[in-house]
Amino acid sequence: MTENGCRVAAIQMISSADMVANLATAERLLAEAAAQGAEIAVLPEYFPLISAHEGDKLRICERDGEGLIQRFLAEAAKRHGLWIIGGTLPLQASDDSHVRNSCLVFNSAGQRVARYDKIHLFAFERGAESYDESRSIEPGSELVCFDGPCGRVGLSVCYDLRFPEMYRRLGDVALIVVPAAFTETTGRAHWEVLLRARAIENQCYVLACGQGGVHPCGRRTFGHSMLIDPWGEVVACMAMGEGVVVGDVEPARLLSVRESLPALRHRRFE
Repeated sequence: MTENGCRVAAIQMISSADMVANLATAERLLAEAAAQGAEIAVLPEYFPLISAHEGDKLRICERDGEGLIQRFLAEAAKRHGLWIIGGTLPLQASDDSHVRNSCLVFNSAGQRVARYDKIHLFAFERGAESYDESRSIEPGSELVCFDGPCGRVGLSVCYDLRFPEMYRRLGDVALIVVPAAFTETTGRAHWEVLLRARAIENQCYVLACGQGGVHPCGRRTFGHSMLIDPWGEVVACMAMGEGVVVGDVEPARLLSVRESLPALRHRRFE
């Protein structure tokens, strides 16, 4: 991270069951992020596909290091000179009835530098609205950080946001990223307050990247992709629809917050 900071972007989408169309949308919005000077771009959870059928994840599941989606991410990163945090895509699990919901990171040369498998699996039931990711997803178990243009970055995905102990265990990071597909119901109630809490308590930037709208399968996601600074202030936000949210991770702001309120040094419990 330079003295002038690092520009980051969240790519908000409304993915469908058409993977080819979704990748084309991602390509267009990544190009837009690069044109706005972003050095890091984050895609949302399930960016290659959102459908009404759990089995569709298995249909597009890829082997680690092989497949159309992974090639797309690597080539787009190199083409646009961007570090890409690839939302999530389905990678092979330990059995054929499940996938790993994996977040892959590629540097601006198109080289993969990190993989995080979503640890916490979402379940929710209220009336006709029902979700249970454990039916088709195998959880990960390892925390993952990497060093990028904006300093140390901690990876998480969607439902992880509700588990603050996970973020504290990431250690000293400049940026936390949260690719997500938060439901409209839970997002309206909790999305922003949880994101701002994670930024405040870890005194770092948080870049949250959501799916944002009514999908062809009928699913409704909350959107509101945003960048939040270490004081908990929203720097930039897009409510709904497709688009790009751009903002700067500023080292001076990070240092100022931590020096004026040294909460991280005041911790009594590890």
